[in-house]
Amino acid sequence: MAGGQEVAGGFDPHAFFSEIGGAGKRFPMPKFATAPDVRREVKQRATAIFETWTTLREVLARHEATVQRRWSKKSKAQRLQILLKAWPNMPLTHRPDFEAFRRESEPQRDAGTKYRQDYLWPYINQEDLSKPRALPLLLNARGRHFPSEFAGADADVTRFGFIAKTVVPVFLNLHTMILNGVTESNTGEYGKLISWDDNDDAFNWFHTKKQFQPGEGLLVLESQERLLRFLLECCRLILHEIPAESWVGDSFPIQPEPELKSESESTGFESLTVMAAEAPYRVPAELDLAKVESLLSARASAAEDRLWALREDPLYFYEQLLDSKEHRTEMVKDVRGRLHPSTEPLRDNIIWSRVIRLFLTEVFLQLEMYAELRQQAQAVQALQARYAAAISPMQDLPAEYMRALLKFRFTLNRAAKDILRQLQRCGAPSPPLRHLFVRNECTDVNESHMQLHSKSRVGKTKVETNLLWLLGVLWNDGDDLFLTGLANTVDELQRLLEAEPEAKRLISSHVAEVIGDLAVVTESLRQIDLYHPWARGYDNALLDLQDELAEESKKSREPWDRIRACTEAQHVARSVQLLDPFKRRFPYPVDKRRTKENVAALRQAERNLDRFWVSIDLNLRHIGGDISSTATSRVLSQNRTLQRTPEWVEAPPRAETKPSPPGPTGDLYSPLSALSLGDTSTSGIQKPTPRAKVKTKGTPNPPAETAAPELIPNPADQQPTLAVDGRALKVFRVLFFNPEVTSTPGEVAWTDFLHAMAATGFVAEKLYGSVWQFQPTRLDVDKAIQFHEPHPKGKIPFWTARRHGRRLWRAYGWVGGMFVLGK
Repeated sequence: MAGGQEVAGGFDPHAFFSEIGGAGKRFPMPKFATAPDVRREVKQRATAIFETWTTLREVLARHEATVQRRWSKKSKAQRLQILLKAWPNMPLTHRPDFEAFRRESEPQRDAGTKYRQDYLWPYINQEDLSKPRALPLLLNARGRHFPSEFAGADADVTRFGFIAKTVVPVFLNLHTMILNGVTESNTGEYGKLISWDDNDDAFNWFHTKKQFQPGEGLLVLESQERLLRFLLECCRLILHEIPAESWVGDSFPIQPEPELKSESESTGFESLTVMAAEAPYRVPAELDLAKVESLLSARASAAEDRLWALREDPLYFYEQLLDSKEHRTEMVKDVRGRLHPSTEPLRDNIIWSRVIRLFLTEVFLQLEMYAELRQQAQAVQALQARYAAAISPMQDLPAEYMRALLKFRFTLNRAAKDILRQLQRCGAPSPPLRHLFVRNECTDVNESHMQLHSKSRVGKTKVETNLLWLLGVLWNDGDDLFLTGLANTVDELQRLLEAEPEAKRLISSHVAEVIGDLAVVTESLRQIDLYHPWARGYDNALLDLQDELAEESKKSREPWDRIRACTEAQHVARSVQLLDPFKRRFPYPVDKRRTKENVAALRQAERNLDRFWVSIDLNLRHIGGDISSTATSRVLSQNRTLQRTPEWVEAPPRAETKPSPPGPTGDLYSPLSALSLGDTSTSGIQKPTPRAKVKTKGTPNPPAETAAPELIPNPADQQPTLAVDGRALKVFRVLFFNPEVTSTPGEVAWTDFLHAMAATGFVAEKLYGSVWQFQPTRLDVDKAIQFHEPHPKGKIPFWTARRHGRRLWRAYGWVGGMFVLGK
C-alpha cells in the first residue's frame, strides 16, 4: 500500500512524520495507505478469520476433549513436532521479542528487523506452547470466543514492537476502524472503516481509543488470521486419523465443553507467575477491583504490622538494621578494593546514622504509600458499584469514575517509581550481587553520594547476564523500561527467578521483598489496564489532568515531607545514641530457655528499644507539626499494646504452679508509645481493652477523625477451637510457642506453613518476589494477610515464626491454645 492522496484538508503526512522525527528517529516513517486499499485488505483478512474461526469452533464443539486428552499424553518432543509442522520456524524461547530486542541494535531495528514475527506473536514459541496447558487453553479461548473479544489484547501485544520500531502500522488519516463491540450477529462490521467526515462519533472513538487507527487494526487482523490458521492446523495434526471433511456432522455429536484442571487443583495454591504466563492463552481478563483492593489492603496491613514488630521485637529491629546496612553502596569495594571509610570500626557510627535515617524514612513512607493506595482502591471500587448500570463499552465512563481511575493509576505509577528507586539503592550492593560491581573511589568519610559500575572484566554466566539486564532495566527506569513495559519486565524477572536456581541464589531476601512490593503495585496497574475499551485511552485522557493530579499529589504528600524531615541527621542524632547499634546493645535470647539471666537480657533489650521509639515519637510530635491526617498518626493513636517479658519470678513448688496467662507466649502487655496521646511511658502494664468491630470496607476516603481504630484482640477472650492434623498442630505450636506445652522451639518448613494455613481455611496465592497472600474462607473476618517465603532456605526460623504468630493474633485473634489435634 502506498500513497497518501486521499487525506483531506491539506494534510501532508510526509511533512508531519518528518517534523515529529521521521525514519530512524523517534518514529519510523510508515507506509501510507488509501481507504480503498485498507478496505480490500480488511475484507480479505476478515473473511479468512471468520471462515477459520467457524470451522475451529465446530471442531472444538465435538473434539475438544479428545484434543486435550491426546495432547496431555504426548511427550514434549511429540508436541514440538506438531507445533513446528503447524508453525515452521517457531521461536525457541519464552518472550522471543525480548531476545530479539537484545540481539539487534537500534540501527538494525530501524533498517528493518529480521524478527518481525517475534514481536507480533511473542506468545507463539516452543518453550511455552510445548507445556501441557498452553495450547489447550489457547484453543479453548480462541475457538469458543468471538475474535472481537481479543482485539484490544492483540493490539496491546504489538505495543513493544511498535515502540521498538520493529512493527510499523501503515498510516491512513481521518479514519477509524471498528473492531471492539462487534458480535457474531453483525460480522460485517468487523474491521469496518469509517471516515470522520461521515460519522460524528468516529473521531471520538479514535481519540479515546475505544476503536482503532486503521494501521493498528490491520495488524490485529493479520495477527488473528495467522493465529487461527495455526490452531486449526494443530487440531488437524492431533486428530490426524479423522478426515477434515468428517470433522463435523452426525458422526460426531456436540459434546459438553471440557474443563482443564486449574493450577490450584494441581498444586494446592494459585501462582501469579503461572497466571501471568498463561494470560496470553486465555480470554482477556476483566478488571477485578476486589482483587486490587485485597492486594493493597493486605500490603498496607503488612506495613502496619512491620511498624508494630519493629517497636515490639528487638531481635527483628536489629536484624532489619543489619540487613539495611548490608545493602548500602558503602559496602561495595572501590576500584582499589577498599570499602568506604565510614565502615571502619572507629567511624561506623557515621554509616549507622545513615542506615537508621534511611531505614526510618522507608518504614514510615511505605506505611503512608500503601495506606493511600488502599484508600484510593476502595474509593474506585465504590464508584464502580455506584455507576454499574451506566457503564457501556460504547460510551465514555462517568466523569467522576474516570477521574478516580486516572488518579489511582497516576498514584500507582508514582508508587512504582518509588519502589524502583529503592531497588536501585539496594539491588547492586546486595551481598549476592556486589561482587559484580565496583564503587567509585572515595576518601572523604562524610561523602554519601556514590556511584556503582558493572565490572567490565568479570566473566558472567548467561543467567547472571540475563538477570542483571532485567534488574538494570528496572532500577535504571529509563528508555528500556519504557520499551519493554513495567509489567512485562517484572513478569520476565519472576519467570527467570523461578526457572533458574542460579538466578534465585543471586537475589537476597531483602531484594526479594522489594521485588514483591513492586509486583503488588504492578499487578494493580495491570488490572487497571485490563479495563477495555477505556484502558486504551488512559494516556490521552491523562494529558488534560496531569498537572492537576500532580498538584493534588504534592499537596497530599506534604505531611509525608514533614515525617521525612523528622528523620534528618540533626533530629535523629540523639535517637541513634540511645540505640547505639554498633555496640550490639540488643542481645535478645528469645529462643533460649527462660532463666534469670535470659529474662534480664530480654527485658533490657526491650527497654532499650522502647527508649529509642519514644525519642522518635517525640521528634514526630515536636518537629513534624500537624501529621494527624497521616497513616503514621492513625497507627500510633490506636489502642495498641506491646508484648513484653515479665519480671523473673523463682518457680514455686510444682504443686503450686499456676497456669500462665492466655496470650501467645504468656507475656505482659505494655502500652505503645502513643503519638497523639502524649504518653511516652513504657513502664506500665495493661491488658488491651476489647472493642466492638466496625467494618469500613468499601467506604471511599473515610475521614481520619472518624476512621475506626484497628481492633486488637484481648488475649483473655475465649477463642473457638480449631481441630487440625498433627502436621498443622506442630506448626502452630511453634508460631504460638509456649514453654509449658513445647519444650524446645524449632523452625518451620515453608511447605508445612502452607499446609497449616490451608488446614484452617486459607487460600494461598504466590505473588512475585517472596510474597504470598492468604485469603481466609472460613473466618468471620474477610481480611487477607501476606507473608514472605523464607529465602534462600525454605525454612522459617523460630524468631520469624514467632512474629508470624503475633501477626495472626493481631489480625484474627488466634492464640496457641485454640488449636487441637483432630480425630
